Amino acid sequence: MKGIILAGGLGTRLYPITKVITKQLLLVYDKPLIYYPLSVLMLANIKEILIITDKENLEKFKILLSDGSHIGIKIHYAIQKEPRGIAESIIIAQDFIDDEFALILGDNIIYGHGLPEILRETKPPSIFLYYVNEPKRYGIAQIKNNKIVSIEEKPEKPKSNLAIIGLYYLDKFAVEVAKNLKPSKRNELEIVDVLKAYLIENRLNYRILGRGFTFIDCGTFDSLVEASLFIWTIEKRQGLKIGCIEEVAYRMGYITKKEILEIANKYKNSSYGDYLKKIASEEI
Repeated sequence: MKGIILAGGLGTRLYPITKVITKQLLLVYDKPLIYYPLSVLMLANIKEILIITDKENLEKFKILLSDGSHIGIKIHYAIQKEPRGIAESIIIAQDFIDDEFALILGDNIIYGHGLPEILRETKPPSIFLYYVNEPKRYGIAQIKNNKIVSIEEKPEKPKSNLAIIGLYYLDKFAVEVAKNLKPSKRNELEIVDVLKAYLIENRLNYRILGRGFTFIDCGTFDSLVEASLFIWTIEKRQGLKIGCIEEVAYRMGYITKKEILEIANKYKNSSYGDYLKKIASEEI
């Protein structure tokens, strides 16, 4: 299975910061935001990933992540000329997609014990659901008799508190659906409409990330601060990092001890580099 990270968009809710840099490159405690969704795909054992961004930020991503070979994966890049919805990213990626793929939003943080196993066990087409306190802000799925019976985008009267988070396991069927979608009132190709097509086919599965899991959509100033505080709290208490792509690569066997030490030595005078050295020396 291949992976896609959608890292475009204008990020207008974060102006003026995002007038000069995309939000997926903003700092969340000790790492760029994109490290967190990238690490999720890596934990799912996905080693070939397409990052979709805009022309202005493409080179910045390449400087940060290069072709991914240093962490044992392969990263490709594509440009979204203007933000026209999550579903448009599927069309952009159609030549990259073989059959099954995971699509994750570049501003989402997903964390919890047992997440890697859930990621690897789940099969497309599937969505991931998370209980939220303000369901009007999200796409919402209604479940009856262990089946999805309805999906609504930001409903005025939500039928449940189960939000559809920005991680989707899909297949080639999604490409054909996306190519035939009409723009919504927001002039976007909506991912909810793609999911509804699977629902009509009666083959959309789901996994609920319940108690013990954290999902943060870093689309506002408050959520960025919340995310940084959450990461800081866990890392300070445990001494273990969240979203450390080099550590994930090492523990997954994508890179060797020698290779992670080479990366660590490039981070001179950095606690991040010191952490990688501890990982390599198996002190953690």
